[in-house]
Amino acid sequence: MRAGVVPLVSLLAFVSAGCAPPVDLTRGLQVAVLDTGWYDAGIVNGQNKLVPSITLTLKNVSDQRLSALQLNALFRRVTENDEWGQAFTSIDGYSGLAAGATTEPLMLKSDRGYTGRDQSRQEMLQNTHFVDAKVQLFAKYGSVQWVRIGEYPVKRQLIAK
Repeated sequence: MRAGVVPLVSLLAFVSAGCAPPVDLTRGLQVAVLDTGWYDAGIVNGQNKLVPSITLTLKNVSDQRLSALQLNALFRRVTENDEWGQAFTSIDGYSGLAAGATTEPLMLKSDRGYTGRDQSRQEMLQNTHFVDAKVQLFAKYGSVQWVRIGEYPVKRQLIAK
């Protein structure tokens, strides 16, 4: 009989958490951008590679735990509307982010970027064909839909490994 108590308590906790009103992530999640720039992704296929990146923290300013919290960063060139690259992370697994808690710094790096064979990384940033980028952040938790929580320019600076 005692073995059945734990699953019952877990089920009740899950059901009661599902009954809470949904949190508007545009108000309930605070983004603190620590830095943006071009991450040195090393040498790929014999070429230097730079990818846009953002380092940030998230603070849950709501009064509820945000279970299964996920963050998606879409990188775009400033001259284009199409997605250029992306990065995804989940925050603290299924347990999510407690009310009032702040994440450790999170670095999200695009899967796409610029490569150059005959230029140093700093020279790549100064190339006349270089196009700046921006990053749009989207978040969701549980079964709530993705919500845009911010857009930030990517600074034209080198972020070392």
